[in-house]
Amino acid sequence: MQGGDLQRLRRLNSLGGIRALRSAPQPLTLTELAALTGLSRGSMGDVVGDLRERGWVAEVEPAPGVMGRPARRYRFRADAGHVLGLDIGVHKILATVADLDGRAVASGRTSAGTGTTKDARLAAVTRAVEAALLAAGLTYADIWAVAAGTVGVVDREGTITQVESLPDWAGVDLIGYLCADFSCPVLLENDSKLAALAEQRLGVASGVRDLVYLHAGRRPGAALVINGRLHHGSTGATGEVGLLDVTGWRTMGEHLEQCPVAGDAPARDAAALVFAAARRGDPRALAAVERYAHDLAIGTAAMVLTLDPELVVLGGGFSRSADVLLGPLRRALEPHCLRVPDIRTSALGEDCVVLGAACLALDHLDERFFSPDGEIGAPIAPRR
Repeated sequence: MQGGDLQRLRRLNSLGGIRALRSAPQPLTLTELAALTGLSRGSMGDVVGDLRERGWVAEVEPAPGVMGRPARRYRFRADAGHVLGLDIGVHKILATVADLDGRAVASGRTSAGTGTTKDARLAAVTRAVEAALLAAGLTYADIWAVAAGTVGVVDREGTITQVESLPDWAGVDLIGYLCADFSCPVLLENDSKLAALAEQRLGVASGVRDLVYLHAGRRPGAALVINGRLHHGSTGATGEVGLLDVTGWRTMGEHLEQCPVAGDAPARDAAALVFAAARRGDPRALAAVERYAHDLAIGTAAMVLTLDPELVVLGGGFSRSADVLLGPLRRALEPHCLRVPDIRTSALGEDCVVLGAACLALDHLDERFFSPDGEIGAPIAPRR
Protein backbone atom coordinates (compact mmCIF):
# COMPACT_ATOMS: atom_id res chain seq x y z
CA MET A 1 0.00 0.00 0.00
CA GLN A 2 1.34 3.43 -0.98
CA GLY A 3 2.02 6.08 1.67
CA GLY A 4 -0.87 8.26 0.54
CA ASP A 5 -3.27 5.34 0.54
CA LEU A 6 -2.16 4.32 4.03
CA GLN A 7 -2.63 7.85 5.32
CA ARG A 8 -6.14 8.01 3.84
CA LEU A 9 -6.99 4.60 5.36
CA ARG A 10 -5.91 5.85 8.79
CA ARG A 11 -8.02 8.98 8.36
CA LEU A 12 -11.07 6.93 7.37
CA ASN A 13 -10.55 4.63 10.36
CA SER A 14 -10.35 7.66 12.63
CA LEU A 15 -13.52 9.07 11.09
CA GLY A 16 -15.29 5.77 11.68
CA GLY A 17 -14.30 5.84 15.34
CA ILE A 18 -15.39 9.45 15.83
CA ARG A 19 -18.73 8.91 14.09
CA ALA A 20 -19.45 5.85 16.20
CA LEU A 21 -18.70 7.72 19.41
CA ARG A 22 -20.69 10.81 18.41
CA SER A 23 -23.78 8.82 17.49
CA ALA A 24 -23.71 6.54 20.54
CA PRO A 25 -26.04 7.47 23.42
CA GLN A 26 -23.37 6.46 25.95
CA PRO A 27 -19.59 5.85 26.11
CA LEU A 28 -18.33 2.77 24.27
CA THR A 29 -15.71 0.10 24.95
CA LEU A 30 -13.09 -0.88 22.39
CA THR A 31 -15.00 -4.08 21.71
CA GLU A 32 -18.20 -2.13 21.01
CA LEU A 33 -16.34 0.34 18.81
CA ALA A 34 -14.72 -2.47 16.85
CA ALA A 35 -18.12 -4.07 16.24
CA LEU A 36 -19.61 -0.78 15.03
CA THR A 37 -16.72 0.14 12.73
CA GLY A 38 -15.77 -3.29 11.42
CA LEU A 39 -12.17 -2.91 12.61
CA SER A 40 -10.33 -5.39 14.75
CA ARG A 41 -10.12 -4.61 18.43
CA GLY A 42 -6.36 -4.07 18.11
CA SER A 43 -6.77 -1.63 15.23
CA MET A 44 -9.52 0.18 17.13
CA GLY A 45 -7.18 0.48 20.09
CA ASP A 46 -4.61 2.20 17.87
CA VAL A 47 -7.28 4.55 16.48
CA VAL A 48 -8.58 5.49 19.92
CA GLY A 49 -5.07 6.00 21.24
CA ASP A 50 -4.29 8.38 18.39
CA LEU A 51 -7.56 10.28 18.85
CA ARG A 52 -6.91 10.61 22.58
CA GLU A 53 -3.49 12.11 21.89
CA ARG A 54 -5.05 14.57 19.46
CA GLY A 55 -7.69 15.58 22.02
CA TRP A 56 -10.83 14.30 20.29
CA VAL A 57 -11.55 11.33 22.59
CA ALA A 58 -11.51 10.97 26.37
CA GLU A 59 -11.63 7.91 28.61
CA VAL A 60 -14.60 7.80 30.96
CA GLU A 61 -14.05 7.00 34.61
CA PRO A 62 -15.74 3.75 35.74
CA ALA A 63 -18.95 4.12 37.69
CA PRO A 64 -18.53 4.10 41.49
CA GLY A 65 -19.00 0.71 43.10
CA VAL A 66 -18.18 -1.35 40.00
CA MET A 67 -16.49 -4.59 41.05
CA GLY A 68 -13.44 -6.02 39.33
CA ARG A 69 -11.61 -4.37 36.50
CA PRO A 70 -14.20 -2.78 34.20
CA ALA A 71 -13.59 -2.40 30.48
CA ARG A 72 -12.35 1.02 29.51
CA ARG A 73 -15.00 3.22 27.94
CA TYR A 74 -14.54 6.22 25.68
CA ARG A 75 -16.50 9.28 24.60
CA PHE A 76 -16.18 11.94 21.94
CA ARG A 77 -14.96 15.18 23.50
CA ALA A 78 -17.85 17.43 22.52
CA ASP A 79 -16.47 19.91 25.03
CA ALA A 80 -13.21 20.22 23.09
CA GLY A 81 -14.62 23.21 21.24
CA HIS A 82 -17.65 25.44 20.85
CA VAL A 83 -19.62 27.28 18.18
CA LEU A 84 -21.83 30.35 18.42
CA GLY A 85 -25.26 30.75 16.85
CA LEU A 86 -27.00 34.11 16.43
CA ASP A 87 -30.60 35.05 15.70
CA ILE A 88 -30.82 38.70 14.69
CA GLY A 89 -34.50 39.52 14.48
CA VAL A 90 -36.57 42.67 14.36
CA HIS A 91 -37.49 42.61 18.04
CA LYS A 92 -34.77 40.47 19.65
CA ILE A 93 -31.22 39.21 19.30
CA LEU A 94 -30.38 35.76 20.66
CA ALA A 95 -26.89 34.28 20.99
CA THR A 96 -26.27 30.65 21.93
CA VAL A 97 -23.02 28.84 22.60
CA ALA A 98 -23.13 25.14 21.71
CA ASP A 99 -20.63 22.30 22.06
CA LEU A 100 -19.48 20.07 19.20
CA ASP A 101 -22.53 17.83 19.60
CA GLY A 102 -24.85 20.81 19.24
CA ARG A 103 -25.91 20.95 22.87
CA ALA A 104 -26.64 24.50 24.04
CA VAL A 105 -24.22 25.57 26.78
CA ALA A 106 -25.31 29.15 27.45
CA SER A 107 -27.32 31.95 25.87
CA GLY A 108 -27.60 35.72 25.84
CA ARG A 109 -30.49 37.93 24.78
CA THR A 110 -31.03 41.60 24.00
CA SER A 111 -34.05 43.54 22.78
CA ALA A 112 -34.55 45.68 19.69
CA GLY A 113 -37.41 47.13 17.68
CA THR A 114 -38.41 48.43 14.28
CA GLY A 115 -37.01 51.82 15.26
CA THR A 116 -33.61 50.48 16.33
CA THR A 117 -30.93 51.93 14.08
CA LYS A 118 -28.35 49.78 12.31
CA ASP A 119 -25.55 50.83 14.68
CA ALA A 120 -27.72 50.27 17.76
CA ARG A 121 -28.74 46.82 16.46
CA LEU A 122 -25.10 45.87 15.90
CA ALA A 123 -24.28 47.01 19.43
CA ALA A 124 -27.15 44.83 20.69
CA VAL A 125 -25.63 41.88 18.83
CA THR A 126 -22.36 42.45 20.68
CA ARG A 127 -24.12 42.59 24.03
CA ALA A 128 -25.97 39.33 23.36
CA VAL A 129 -22.72 37.62 22.27
CA GLU A 130 -20.82 38.83 25.33
CA ALA A 131 -23.63 37.73 27.65
CA ALA A 132 -23.58 34.22 26.12
CA LEU A 133 -19.78 33.97 26.31
CA LEU A 134 -19.75 35.18 29.92
CA ALA A 135 -22.43 32.65 30.90
CA ALA A 136 -20.44 29.87 29.20
CA GLY A 137 -17.16 30.94 30.80
CA LEU A 138 -15.58 31.39 27.36
CA THR A 139 -13.87 34.12 25.36
CA TYR A 140 -14.12 35.15 21.72
CA ALA A 141 -10.98 33.11 21.04
CA ASP A 142 -12.63 29.92 22.30
CA ILE A 143 -15.24 29.91 19.52
CA TRP A 144 -14.42 27.78 16.47
CA ALA A 145 -17.17 28.96 14.12
CA VAL A 146 -19.99 31.53 14.15
CA ALA A 147 -23.23 31.44 12.18
CA ALA A 148 -25.83 34.18 12.22
CA GLY A 149 -29.43 34.19 11.06
CA THR A 150 -30.88 37.52 10.03
CA VAL A 151 -34.10 38.96 8.68
CA GLY A 152 -33.99 39.74 4.98
CA VAL A 153 -32.74 38.10 1.80
CA VAL A 154 -29.17 36.80 2.12
CA ASP A 155 -27.34 36.00 -1.11
CA ARG A 156 -24.83 33.21 -1.67
CA GLU A 157 -21.94 35.56 -0.80
CA GLY A 158 -23.41 36.34 2.62
CA THR A 159 -24.70 39.82 1.76
CA ILE A 160 -28.04 41.07 3.08
CA THR A 161 -29.65 42.32 -0.11
CA GLN A 162 -33.24 43.21 0.85
CA VAL A 163 -35.04 43.80 4.15
CA GLU A 164 -38.52 45.24 4.07
CA SER A 165 -38.97 45.32 7.84
CA LEU A 166 -35.67 47.14 8.56
CA PRO A 167 -34.94 49.79 5.91
CA ASP A 168 -31.33 50.48 7.02
CA TRP A 169 -30.32 46.82 7.43
CA ALA A 170 -29.84 45.89 3.77
CA GLY A 171 -26.18 46.00 2.79
CA VAL A 172 -24.86 45.98 6.36
CA ASP A 173 -21.49 44.20 6.56
CA LEU A 174 -22.53 41.84 9.33
CA ILE A 175 -19.80 39.32 8.55
CA GLY A 176 -17.16 42.05 8.69
CA TYR A 177 -18.59 43.35 11.96
CA LEU A 178 -18.41 39.93 13.61
CA CYS A 179 -14.98 39.17 12.15
CA ALA A 180 -13.61 42.20 13.98
CA ASP A 181 -14.04 40.21 17.21
CA PHE A 182 -13.85 36.60 16.03
CA SER A 183 -10.86 35.08 14.28
CA CYS A 184 -12.83 31.97 13.30
CA PRO A 185 -15.05 31.50 10.21
CA VAL A 186 -18.28 33.55 10.26
CA LEU A 187 -21.31 32.44 8.23
CA LEU A 188 -24.52 34.33 7.45
CA GLU A 189 -27.93 32.97 6.47
CA ASN A 190 -31.58 34.01 6.26
CA ASP A 191 -33.41 33.29 9.50
CA SER A 192 -36.24 31.21 8.01
CA LYS A 193 -33.72 28.95 6.29
CA LEU A 194 -31.93 28.35 9.59
CA ALA A 195 -35.25 27.61 11.29
CA ALA A 196 -35.93 24.99 8.60
CA LEU A 197 -32.48 23.50 9.19
CA ALA A 198 -33.11 23.29 12.93
CA GLU A 199 -36.46 21.57 12.41
CA GLN A 200 -34.90 19.03 10.05
CA ARG A 201 -32.03 18.26 12.44
CA LEU A 202 -33.58 18.68 15.88
CA GLY A 203 -37.31 19.25 15.60
CA VAL A 204 -40.55 17.82 14.27
CA ALA A 205 -39.04 17.28 10.80
CA SER A 206 -36.16 15.10 12.02
CA GLY A 207 -35.27 12.67 9.24
CA VAL A 208 -37.65 14.25 6.70
CA ARG A 209 -36.05 14.66 3.28
CA ASP A 210 -38.38 17.21 1.65
CA LEU A 211 -40.17 19.89 3.63
CA VAL A 212 -41.55 23.41 3.51
CA TYR A 213 -40.97 25.61 6.55
CA LEU A 214 -43.41 28.47 7.20
CA HIS A 215 -42.60 31.38 9.48
CA ALA A 216 -46.08 32.52 10.46
CA GLY A 217 -45.91 35.78 12.33
CA ARG A 218 -46.08 39.52 11.92
CA ARG A 219 -43.20 39.08 9.47
CA PRO A 220 -43.87 35.98 7.32
CA GLY A 221 -41.19 33.87 5.68
CA ALA A 222 -40.55 30.43 4.24
CA ALA A 223 -37.75 28.01 3.39
CA LEU A 224 -37.28 24.69 1.61
CA VAL A 225 -35.35 21.55 2.47
CA ILE A 226 -34.87 19.27 -0.55
CA ASN A 227 -33.39 15.79 -0.33
CA GLY A 228 -32.29 16.48 3.22
CA ARG A 229 -30.39 19.67 2.39
CA LEU A 230 -31.30 23.32 2.84
CA HIS A 231 -32.11 24.73 -0.60
CA HIS A 232 -30.74 28.14 -1.58
CA GLY A 233 -31.17 28.43 -5.34
CA SER A 234 -28.78 30.35 -7.55
CA THR A 235 -28.89 33.58 -5.54
CA GLY A 236 -30.12 32.49 -2.11
CA ALA A 237 -33.65 33.88 -2.58
CA THR A 238 -35.64 30.63 -2.39
CA GLY A 239 -38.78 30.77 -0.27
CA GLU A 240 -39.38 34.49 -0.85
CA VAL A 241 -42.87 33.89 -2.25
CA GLY A 242 -44.17 36.67 -0.01
CA LEU A 243 -42.61 39.21 -2.38
CA LEU A 244 -45.39 38.39 -4.85
CA ASP A 245 -48.29 40.73 -4.11
CA VAL A 246 -50.75 38.09 -5.31
CA THR A 247 -49.98 35.96 -2.24
CA GLY A 248 -51.11 38.68 0.14
CA TRP A 249 -48.30 37.84 2.54
CA ARG A 250 -47.20 41.45 2.91
CA THR A 251 -50.58 42.49 4.27
CA MET A 252 -52.13 39.33 5.72
CA GLY A 253 -51.19 40.33 9.27
CA GLU A 254 -53.67 43.19 8.96
CA HIS A 255 -56.53 40.68 9.06
CA LEU A 256 -55.59 40.08 12.68
CA GLU A 257 -54.36 43.56 13.63
CA GLN A 258 -57.54 45.25 12.34
CA CYS A 259 -59.97 42.71 13.77
CA PRO A 260 -62.49 44.47 16.07
CA VAL A 261 -61.74 42.13 18.98
CA ALA A 262 -58.18 43.53 19.09
CA GLY A 263 -59.56 46.93 20.04
CA ASP A 264 -56.87 49.57 20.41
CA ALA A 265 -54.13 47.07 21.28
CA PRO A 266 -50.70 47.69 19.72
CA ALA A 267 -50.06 45.73 16.53
CA ARG A 268 -47.55 43.48 18.32
CA ASP A 269 -50.29 42.30 20.73
CA ALA A 270 -53.26 42.17 18.38
CA ALA A 271 -52.73 38.68 16.97
CA ALA A 272 -52.56 37.06 20.40
CA LEU A 273 -55.85 38.72 21.36
CA VAL A 274 -57.53 37.59 18.15
CA PHE A 275 -56.29 34.00 18.46
CA ALA A 276 -57.49 33.92 22.08
CA ALA A 277 -60.92 35.17 21.02
CA ALA A 278 -61.06 32.62 18.20
CA ARG A 279 -60.27 29.93 20.75
CA ARG A 280 -63.36 31.08 22.69
CA GLY A 281 -65.46 30.90 19.52
CA ASP A 282 -65.82 34.62 18.78
CA PRO A 283 -67.16 34.78 15.18
CA ARG A 284 -65.28 37.98 14.31
CA ALA A 285 -61.98 36.46 15.44
CA LEU A 286 -62.68 33.17 13.66
CA ALA A 287 -63.37 35.09 10.43
CA ALA A 288 -60.09 37.03 10.81
CA VAL A 289 -58.12 33.82 11.33
CA GLU A 290 -59.80 32.29 8.25
CA ARG A 291 -58.76 35.30 6.15
CA TYR A 292 -55.20 35.12 7.46
CA ALA A 293 -55.05 31.37 6.74
CA HIS A 294 -56.42 31.93 3.22
CA ASP A 295 -53.58 34.30 2.35
CA LEU A 296 -50.97 32.12 4.04
CA ALA A 297 -52.22 29.18 1.97
CA ILE A 298 -51.70 30.94 -1.38
CA GLY A 299 -47.91 31.17 -1.05
CA THR A 300 -47.73 27.83 0.73
CA ALA A 301 -49.61 26.08 -2.07
CA ALA A 302 -47.16 27.45 -4.63
CA MET A 303 -44.29 25.81 -2.77
CA VAL A 304 -46.22 22.60 -2.09
CA LEU A 305 -47.12 22.19 -5.77
CA THR A 306 -43.50 22.81 -6.77
CA LEU A 307 -41.80 20.57 -4.22
CA ASP A 308 -44.51 18.03 -3.30
CA PRO A 309 -43.04 17.85 0.22
CA GLU A 310 -43.61 15.17 2.79
CA LEU A 311 -44.17 17.78 5.48
CA VAL A 312 -44.99 21.44 6.12
CA VAL A 313 -43.68 22.83 9.41
CA LEU A 314 -45.54 25.77 10.93
CA GLY A 315 -43.16 27.95 12.91
CA GLY A 316 -42.92 31.58 13.94
CA GLY A 317 -44.76 33.40 16.69
CA PHE A 318 -48.23 32.47 15.44
CA SER A 319 -47.41 28.76 15.68
CA ARG A 320 -48.18 29.09 19.40
CA SER A 321 -51.80 29.37 18.30
CA ALA A 322 -51.69 26.35 16.00
CA ASP A 323 -54.76 24.92 17.74
CA VAL A 324 -56.88 27.58 16.02
CA LEU A 325 -54.72 28.19 12.91
CA LEU A 326 -53.93 24.70 11.58
CA GLY A 327 -57.52 23.75 10.77
CA PRO A 328 -58.22 26.88 8.67
CA LEU A 329 -54.82 26.51 6.96
CA ARG A 330 -55.52 22.91 5.95
CA ARG A 331 -58.95 23.85 4.62
CA ALA A 332 -57.50 26.78 2.68
CA LEU A 333 -54.85 24.55 1.09
CA GLU A 334 -57.26 21.87 -0.12
CA PRO A 335 -58.61 23.74 -3.20
CA HIS A 336 -55.08 24.54 -4.40
CA CYS A 337 -53.09 21.34 -3.77
CA LEU A 338 -53.27 17.92 -5.39
CA ARG A 339 -52.35 16.54 -1.99
CA VAL A 340 -52.23 18.49 1.25
CA PRO A 341 -49.08 17.30 3.06
CA ASP A 342 -48.83 16.62 6.75
CA ILE A 343 -48.59 19.90 8.70
CA ARG A 344 -46.82 19.93 12.06
CA THR A 345 -46.16 22.69 14.54
CA SER A 346 -42.61 23.61 15.51
CA ALA A 347 -41.58 22.39 18.95
CA LEU A 348 -38.40 24.50 19.08
CA GLY A 349 -40.13 27.79 19.82
CA GLU A 350 -38.18 31.03 19.62
CA ASP A 351 -34.88 29.13 19.78
CA CYS A 352 -35.47 27.66 16.31
CA VAL A 353 -33.30 30.14 14.38
CA VAL A 354 -30.43 30.27 16.85
CA LEU A 355 -30.31 26.47 17.02
CA GLY A 356 -30.28 26.33 13.24
CA ALA A 357 -27.38 28.77 13.26
CA ALA A 358 -25.46 26.48 15.62
CA CYS A 359 -26.20 23.56 13.27
CA LEU A 360 -24.81 25.54 10.32
CA ALA A 361 -21.64 26.39 12.24
CA LEU A 362 -21.21 22.72 13.20
CA ASP A 363 -21.70 21.68 9.56
CA HIS A 364 -18.76 23.91 8.68
CA LEU A 365 -16.59 22.27 11.32
CA ASP A 366 -17.69 18.78 10.30
CA GLU A 367 -16.63 19.52 6.74
CA ARG A 368 -13.29 20.83 7.95
CA PHE A 369 -12.47 18.06 10.39
CA PHE A 370 -14.73 15.05 9.89
CA SER A 371 -15.28 14.64 6.16
CA PRO A 372 -13.28 12.10 4.11
CA ASP A 373 -11.26 14.99 2.66
CA GLY A 374 -10.94 16.84 5.97
CA GLU A 375 -7.99 16.90 8.29
CA ILE A 376 -8.44 15.37 11.73
CA GLY A 377 -5.67 17.27 13.43
CA ALA A 378 -5.69 18.29 17.04
CA PRO A 379 -8.57 20.47 18.22
CA ILE A 380 -7.99 24.16 17.71
CA ALA A 381 -5.89 25.55 20.52
CA PRO A 382 -7.54 28.66 21.97
CA ARG A 383 -5.64 31.94 21.78
CA ARG A 384 -5.21 33.35 25.28
